[in-house]
Amino acid sequence: MSGMPHETTGEPNPLHALDLERLRRRTSAKWRTYPEDVLPLWVAEMDVPLAEPITRALTEALDLGDTGYPAGTGYAEALAAFAAKRWGWDGIAVERTTTVTDVMLGVAELLRLLTGPGDAVVISPPVYPPFYAYVTHLGRRVAEAPLGPDARIDLAALETAFREAVAGGRPAAYLLCSPHNPTGTVHTAEELSALAALAERYGVRVVADETHAPLVLRGAEFTPYLSVPGAERGLSLMSASKAWNLAGLKAALAIAGPGAADDLARIPEKASPGPSHLGVIAHTAALRDGTAWLDALLAGLDDNRRLLTALLAEHLPHIRHRPGEGTYLAWLDCRALGLGDDPAQAFLDRGRVALYPGLPFGTGGAGHARLNLATSPELITEAVRRMARAVG
Repeated sequence: MSGMPHETTGEPNPLHALDLERLRRRTSAKWRTYPEDVLPLWVAEMDVPLAEPITRALTEALDLGDTGYPAGTGYAEALAAFAAKRWGWDGIAVERTTTVTDVMLGVAELLRLLTGPGDAVVISPPVYPPFYAYVTHLGRRVAEAPLGPDARIDLAALETAFREAVAGGRPAAYLLCSPHNPTGTVHTAEELSALAALAERYGVRVVADETHAPLVLRGAEFTPYLSVPGAERGLSLMSASKAWNLAGLKAALAIAGPGAADDLARIPEKASPGPSHLGVIAHTAALRDGTAWLDALLAGLDDNRRLLTALLAEHLPHIRHRPGEGTYLAWLDCRALGLGDDPAQAFLDRGRVALYPGLPFGTGGAGHARLNLATSPELITEAVRRMARAVG
């Protein structure tokens, strides 16, 4: 799968646009969970203004009072065009898509179709904590196939987990995180092809959470899971939520490979709360008209990734950090600091910096913390200095 280089545009870096005083006026979880003396670099919200094309589309809708129910296929058409231009992939057929409330509710609907109570859903920790919560809430059994020491898919562990998951003829699914949260790993076409071959061999159905797909940094290429050979029976969830900071405007797309269209068609139309009409409008505008803003963001994230690496080397050299190829999340191995299984608590208590603790990410999470890079260089610099004082 060929990747498209990030274009240089005249768009300003959105990570430089907002100061701390303005950010603290926000009422979302990132800014209201902790007291004002805490720097919040934990949850996956970005400290950016809304991209102008999205603001324009929402303003036009509000001026019209266009706040009813969503309709049409514009969102799917916009994603298909974005995928063709950005990733060189023309595999999104609008008739094999359906809108869902958000990525994780879409994941839940698909797992409900593909598995039954007590069946196994394989995941590869350390991984996005809601994977555990949603699978368990559905009455399915979590089976782990941890990432390898290099933070990449461990095919041997995956094969063992698949073999055990389908023992006795039971159906099973694999919930893929691509790009991977929290490590920032961008799975290669070769890795995904090997995964698809294993899944077909054992009859395991793959559901791919690809919500971070647009957030692949310079030097790496995103490969859609459904684009690789053998993935025809796979299903994917995509949205503009993470890349354009639209978590509060809910809408996502479920996409079926050619061999999974019948499965997708079995989702009852009113099975769960539908996506927001304003969400659909916002996500569509992002994908159609927000690529210049996205490229400016990605350039800023590249800068922040290098900045964090330099700051850690200077102030916290005992933290091990492998810069991610995707997402805006940094996975910090703090075990050498002697802060126990939850170093995020020490950074919060002693340094007044909120990171996401590693333990909820499952096996491999103890002694780790996740840091959100999608903020200004000034706040990253201040956060690392506070963290260093916390262990000094």
